[in-house]
Amino acid sequence: MLDLVLTNKEGLARNVKLKGSLGCSDHEMVEFQIVRAARRVHSKLTTLDFRRADFGLLGDLLHGLP
Repeated sequence: MLDLVLTNKEGLARNVKLKGSLGCSDHEMVEFQIVRAARRVHSKLTTLDFRRADFGLLGDLLHGLP
């Protein structure tokens, strides 16, 4: 008996199982899952770049507060 699932990349098919005969034929059904890449979720979160911050100006502004 030969069970063969061909893919163009390793790891694309998993959980390969034989599922029984196809009627009076000597062929059998092969069931498997196709693994696909998950979609990237684009986050709308903003990260601050503190390297560009003017901490001197911040200090001047804070010193001016009563």
